[in-house]
Amino acid sequence: MNIPLLQIQGLCKDLGGRRIVDCVDMTVARGEIRGVVGESGSGKTTLARCALRLLQPSAGTCIFDGQNLADLSAAELRRKRSEFQMVFQDSYAALDPRMTIEEILLEPLQIHAIGVLAERRRLLELIDSVSLDSAWMNRRPGELSGGQQQRVGIARALALKPRLLVADEPVSALDVSVQAQILNLLSDLKRQYDLTLVLISHSLYAIHYLCTQVSVMYGGRIVEEAPAQSFFAGAKHPYSRILLESMPVLDAPGSAASCRIVQNPARMDDAGGIGCVFYSNCPRRMDICRNRIPLLKELEPEWLVACFLYENGDRRVAAAD
Repeated sequence: MNIPLLQIQGLCKDLGGRRIVDCVDMTVARGEIRGVVGESGSGKTTLARCALRLLQPSAGTCIFDGQNLADLSAAELRRKRSEFQMVFQDSYAALDPRMTIEEILLEPLQIHAIGVLAERRRLLELIDSVSLDSAWMNRRPGELSGGQQQRVGIARALALKPRLLVADEPVSALDVSVQAQILNLLSDLKRQYDLTLVLISHSLYAIHYLCTQVSVMYGGRIVEEAPAQSFFAGAKHPYSRILLESMPVLDAPGSAASCRIVQNPARMDDAGGIGCVFYSNCPRRMDICRNRIPLLKELEPEWLVACFLYENGDRRVAAAD
């Protein structure tokens, strides 16, 4: 039996009296590149941080390689973190400005006590794998560009050879040309290290360019999941379709347009009841949507949609177009 690398089951997170993530299920297979897309405030980052136990979930379970992370002691979880790492959106804030780049890259290796000779070998491997200039090793983060800082952040995340890498908006703060370089780097590293990669983004271009599977979040819930090729050929949920319609025609990968950050037009709003989170903004809402929560329903293999338009295997969203 092929156990998924990451299983998220019924995950909820409440912050400041609000539910930020609402009963999310997600399964990430070994070796896949999962894109989690949605506008700012949809719960993407909170979901990722809860999944890696950087935040404590309010409810639900996170199972990594068959092991419930909640069952681990603090010491066991610390050791386990070498197997899953995160690349943060704000690369400068994620790096200690007082440390040199060499000290930053060596720190996780020293914490896990792999030995001095192994530390030096691994440092050289990291510098090469993310195309860092060895002359930068004595510099501090403030002396590097945004793209260079992000390369350092990626290298640090890879230091302990994790199996799962979660990249949270890794290109959103970068210039367009640098965005393409970082996306290409992540693609190369995925192959080089046989990584499972989760890309958190509100840019459909980044998701289209890199990912094999897509999960769409809105209002703390997943509203659609599908293979990337199928999703971009014809998303089914009304919110997903609005996102795709907001995009100009996709240009060649790596071009300026294909890496541009898109601000999605749909607005986070109250559902107007206890039903679908997209009710207030949905162009195809029905009475049932106000007071019932649509559950993810498999319409085709690996294609799940949470929408009452598909309640009985219907295809009314597509037919209406």
